[in-house]
Amino acid sequence: MTVRRIVPNHQVDSDEQLATSRDFYGLLGFEEVMHMGWVTTLASPVNPTAQISFFTEERTAPVVSDLSVEVEDVDAVYAQVVASGAEVVRELRDEEWGVRRFFVRDPNGRVVNVLTHLSAGRGSVRDDVRDQP
Repeated sequence: MTVRRIVPNHQVDSDEQLATSRDFYGLLGFEEVMHMGWVTTLASPVNPTAQISFFTEERTAPVVSDLSVEVEDVDAVYAQVVASGAEVVRELRDEEWGVRRFFVRDPNGRVVNVLTHLSAGRGSVRDDVRDQP
């Protein structure tokens, strides 16, 4: 099983806090690579898999996840998680912005967004959309 990246997710209360967070992390060298209104992702221009995301809300799930884990084969990971008896917070599904994902609660109560980026063939990753949650 291949993990492609891990992104911490932070919930903010307003667009103003989102902008303030973006500006602060810009001081550390991060640049905005994705902005969908309700979620913004920042990445290192030198190491684009070093990312952090800020959410004002979660549009298609019941909660904002604590972190995102991009994997090579989300369907295989989902099957293992379900077989383990872990709590699935949100079922596996494709999103309109090109990811297939599900949410699971870890043993410490943290919610993890597990995803794969889609292209024409399910499960394949497109380099140009790795910046999306």
